[in-house]
This record gives sequence, C-alpha cells and structure tokens, in this order.
Amino acid sequence: MSRLNPSARHLLFAGAALAALTATPALAQDATLAEAQTDTPAAPAQTADGEIVVTARRREENLIDVPISMSVISGDSLVRSGAADITALQDKTPNLTLQIARGSNSTLIAFSRGVGQQDPLWGFEPGVALYIDDVYVARPQGAVLDIFDVERVEVLRGPQGTLYGRNTIGGAVKYVTRRLGNEFKANARASYGSYNQLDLVGQVTVPIGDSFAIGGAVARYKRDGFGENLTTGAEHYDKDVIAARLSAEFAPTDNIFFRVAGDRVLDKSNPRHGTRLLPNGVDPIYAPTASIYDTRAGIGDDNRVETKGLSATGEMGLSNSLTFKTISAWREGHTDTVIDFDNTRLPTLDVPAEYDDRQFTQELQLLYEGDRIQGVVGLYYLNGRASGAFDTVVGLLNTTTLTSGTVFTKSYAAFGDVSFDLTEQFKVSAGLRYTKDDKTGTVFRRNYTGIRSPYFGNAAAVPGLIRTDYTNSRSFEKLTPRISISYQPRGDLNFYASYGKGFKSGGFDMRGDAVFTPTTVNGYDPETIDSYELGMKGAFLDRMLFVNLAGFYSKYKDQQVTIQVPALPSGIASFVDNAGKADIYGVELEMRAVPSRHFSATASFGYTNADYKEFLTFVGGGTTPVDVADDRVFQNTPEFTVNASATWSADLAGGTLSFTPAVSLRSDFNMFEIPTPALDQDGYALLDASLNWTSGDGRYRIGVAGRNLTDGRYRVGGYNFPGAFTGNSIIGYYGPPRTVTGTVEVRY
Repeated sequence: MSRLNPSARHLLFAGAALAALTATPALAQDATLAEAQTDTPAAPAQTADGEIVVTARRREENLIDVPISMSVISGDSLVRSGAADITALQDKTPNLTLQIARGSNSTLIAFSRGVGQQDPLWGFEPGVALYIDDVYVARPQGAVLDIFDVERVEVLRGPQGTLYGRNTIGGAVKYVTRRLGNEFKANARASYGSYNQLDLVGQVTVPIGDSFAIGGAVARYKRDGFGENLTTGAEHYDKDVIAARLSAEFAPTDNIFFRVAGDRVLDKSNPRHGTRLLPNGVDPIYAPTASIYDTRAGIGDDNRVETKGLSATGEMGLSNSLTFKTISAWREGHTDTVIDFDNTRLPTLDVPAEYDDRQFTQELQLLYEGDRIQGVVGLYYLNGRASGAFDTVVGLLNTTTLTSGTVFTKSYAAFGDVSFDLTEQFKVSAGLRYTKDDKTGTVFRRNYTGIRSPYFGNAAAVPGLIRTDYTNSRSFEKLTPRISISYQPRGDLNFYASYGKGFKSGGFDMRGDAVFTPTTVNGYDPETIDSYELGMKGAFLDRMLFVNLAGFYSKYKDQQVTIQVPALPSGIASFVDNAGKADIYGVELEMRAVPSRHFSATASFGYTNADYKEFLTFVGGGTTPVDVADDRVFQNTPEFTVNASATWSADLAGGTLSFTPAVSLRSDFNMFEIPTPALDQDGYALLDASLNWTSGDGRYRIGVAGRNLTDGRYRVGGYNFPGAFTGNSIIGYYGPPRTVTGTVEVRY
C-alpha cells in the first residue's frame, strides 16, 4: 500500500502534530463565533448567530444537523489563499483528489475515498459529480472552475445516490454562487504574480426596484507558462481564460423567487503535453528535458475549450411549510485539442482530438418543512449527447487509427428523502431514488496508412481495416436507498450512523476495438457501492472548537476500469473491465478552532484503505477472465491526507492584518491500477502562506499569497506506452511550481 519515503513520513507526522496543536484553543474565551470567524481561513458563509448553513440535503440546514461527511469552504477564503481554481480544494479537504487532466487546462480529474474517473473521454461517466447551483455538469471538459462569483463550495463525501442520483458514487462537489439581493454591490479585483500572471475580476449587482435585480461577473486569467515547448517555442503550462456570468433575480414576495443565469468560459491556453520521464535508449530526441515543465512536442499548440450554459430556477411557497422548486438547465461544450504522447518533434505517438457535448436537465422538487418532519420529493430528467473523434498517429509505422463516436443518454429519476424527529434528541432520515438510463452508443474505428486520417486533415491517407463499426442500445435501472439515525444530546452536538448506495451508469467504450475485443459492442455494466458511516459533528468549549469526525466502510462492486495497451498494427487497444469487488474503509477528521478574534486554526486528516478483493480481466489475449486482484491497486488514492492552517490577525491602520500559513501532505499514490514506478508519485508536502490587509469597513483589501513555497515537484498525472514503435512513451504531468501573487480588491 503506502510507500511513503522517510522524509515525507516525518513531514506527515509533523503535520499531524501541528494539526493537533493548532486545533487546541489557548487564548481568550469571551469572543463570539461570529466575530472570530471573520478571518478563519476555511470558514464559509454563516448566519448572524454563527451557524454554517448548507444545502447538502436539498434544503437549508445547519451543518451540524446534516448526517453526511462534508466540507464547506467559502469562496472568499479560497481567493485570499491565492487558489487558482477548484483543484485547490484537495489541499483543504480529506480524502479528495482534484487535478487537471492531460491536454487542456480545464479538464477535471476527481476522486473521493478511492472512487472517481480518470479517463475524460466522451461517453465515460464521472464518479464524483460536479454541480453549479444545483445543475449537474455531466462532462469533465471545462469543469476546472475558477474562483469568482462563488459564495461557497460544499464537498459531499461518499455516495449521494438518493438526493443527487447517478454518478455521485464517490461524492459530489457543489459550486454555489452568490444570490444578488436587492442592494447595489460592486467588486473589482486585480492580481499580478509569478510568470506574469494577471488576473482581473469584476462583479456588479444592480437592483431595479425592490424585487428585481440583475448582476454580472467577468474574469480574465492570463499567465505565461511554467515551461516551454522547445520545438515550437510556445509557452507550456500557461493560462489564457476568460469567463463570465450574467443573472437576473425576481423576488416579488418572501415566498417567491426566480432566477435566470447564464455563463460562458473560453479557455485558449496551450495544450498540456507533459514531459518525458525516460529515454528510449536509442535516439537522443527521446531524452527527457532538463525542466519537468518543458516539452519537445511537435504536434502543435492549438487548443480551445468553450463551455456555456443557461439555467432557470424558481421557488414558490405554497404554504408556510410547503415549497415548490423547479430547476431547468441547458449546457454545452466543445473542445479542440492535441496531445503529443511521445513528447518529441516527430509524430511518434500523436493524438489530435475534438469533443462535443450538450445536455438538458429538468428537476422538480416539493419541499416540506414541518415541526417534526422535513423532506423533499422530486422528479429528474436528463437528455444528453456526448461525442467526439481522435486520431492515434503512430509515426514510426506510418499508420493512423481514427476513432469516433457518440453516446445519447436519457435519464429519468424519481426520489424522496424524509427526516422525522422521533424526539428532541433522536432523528431518523430515509430516502430512496429510482433511476433509469437509456443509452445508445455509436462507435467507429478504422486504420489508415499515413500521418493523420482525412477527418483531421490528411485527404491522402489510405483507408484500411474497419476495426469497429456498430450502434447499440442498453438500459440500466437502479434503486439507491439511504438511511440515517441521529442522536443530538444538545443542539450543537450530533452523533449519526448512516447507510447509502450509489451507482455509476454503464455504457459503451468509445475506444473499443471490436477486432481485439469483439464483446466491446455489448458495452459495460454499471458499478455500485454500498457505504456505511459512523460520525460525530459538534461544537465545544463555548463554540470555540468545532470537530467533525467520520469513519466509513464501503463495498465496491463492478468498478469500471479503462485499460489501454500497445497493440500492432492499430497502435493502442482499449477495453473497459467491470473489475470485480473491493473493500474501502477509512477515517476523516476536520477541526476548526476559534479561540479569539485574533487567532483561528483549521486541520483535517484523511485515511483511506482501498483493497481489491477480485479483479477480473483478460491477460495476454486470453478469452477467460483471470483474477489479478493481488497485482492491482487503486489509482489517485493516497492512504493519508493531512491539511493544517492557522490565522493570526491584528488591528492595523484602521483595518485588520491577517497572516495564514498552511501545509498539506499526501502520502504516495499510483496513477493507474497497475503499479508503474516510473509514474507513481511519492508522498509530498506543500507549504502555502498568505498575508492580507482589509480595511475596517471591508471595502479594501491588499494581499499577497505564496503557493508551493518550497518549490516542490510532484506529478499529478501520467501515461505509460512503452515499446519501440511508441517511442517508449512514458510521460508525466506536474503540479505548479512556487508562485507568489499580489492582489488589490475594492468593494462597493
């Protein structure tokens, strides 16, 4: 399992000790929570009495009352810490991995408690769902959201199959934007930092009368690359993004609320090609570069990702206890990108690609809030299409394989979740969701002689063997229950036990090669998880110390695992296994201490033990599945994660100066199910710090934030295509180096 090196192990233990120390209140005890948490680095939005309000169960509740292991991070705290995007959440949340995938700057890889999706190809479903204001984002392209116009982010761990449905088998990340309100507000923020980083963000809310308001936010992110493409001279690991949101809200009474919102993100950052980790031992052009951020990719630097969406939300109070809610949304995205898997000027293993997706969703909810009964029932519908095409160019053989396809999905669901107060201390909550997915998949795969196929511009390519050409349909149905029991001896202390089931929908392998694996035309089955959890959430020492503790045990079945192997003459063969069975268990601890208005601290600890009990796959071209569980490991699942931060503040020049150092540690982890020493990442630690001055009226802020201050080097992804005809293509992708950013912010 974990192979933490000695230095990283010492850092891990030191971080755990720091977590314990910083979570112990030691200062004055007469500060109220509402005063003290102004500068708490991870404190989300709160009510006047200091309660943290979340919507994990589709209704507003105090965080302590919710029997779900979850983290809540405010948008302001992410901005103050210099977080570039939502991948920074993994530095603040136990047992979570969020990383940027290959190719583009904005494709998301997400794992929680060992469950997720690494392959961002169209048609594959995520294991950790992303929501923007209760709207499900089905595809990982364009899902690396930047931090602007966001009130808070809620990270729900464990299966959320009842209230959120399919593909929340590992959890859900909810990106909650700010409501406009009925007062004029404006905000402008400018940041300049390392590698000529320039971020410009502006937001405005304009009320029109007492019940109507319009608002908008626009952000421009520009940064030079951490490295260079030594073949083309272009920036590598750069950023070039423009994003905007526009919304209108109408609230004629306290019981009626309507919101229409639109967003668009355009990412023209250069493609991420990665860097070679090993030479092929023959030709010097295949040697690794001096800098891990450099590349010699010769395929080019064209990359464009565009996503946009429109949503309409309505809430109508039918009575004092009954509310009707409707959420309608449309989203679409398009990606043009190139990936040079050999990292040389030659087309040894090149992949030009395009992705298209669109989705329409409609959700209807009926919420009830009584003295002893609270709950929600609803209906959900999704109509989606995911399609794309790519060439696999194997230049040393002068061959190309074109792969293209489309998956149409219609998903229907009915759900209900009800909580009942048996007494003032005991509560029971139960829910059930029925989901039906209808999928139609079309896959085409053909060999060509020549560099690139006609689809990607080579009209002279000679067509060869059609390897895959089929259209097939399948339906998947699943019941996903949830039940929990809570005991609250007092209002701010909750002990709970829960059970929940989640499932990820089945589908069709868009890379499937019917010559190598004829059964690919049948598709693959859903995966499921049964998760049991014991937890405690509480406030102690006059609400100066908050502790969330959870232990979980999960039975994981039929996990979908994508395996790609070199294969002549088509280049790469791919197939999806429903791997078998696995047991996952672990612990999550989060603490927040606020002993005074001048000091606060947070700490978290995550432990995950994920072990395959059965892993059936075909080996060496055999036709009988073989159990290789002893040789397989979970990917993107460090055994330990530790995060700790502290904030010291002081009154200065009519405002408040606050200093926040933070450390995050991750034990070693594997990139894929098959251990690959050249790719797998050893344990590492990241040190961040921020210094912010805020005026007494909150209108002005001047800040500086440093991230990865020790300038550590750590891989966040990689690929392994060994062999002579692929140029021994073992490449890695790396997290950002040390960066320092200064910010000026003005609020009206």
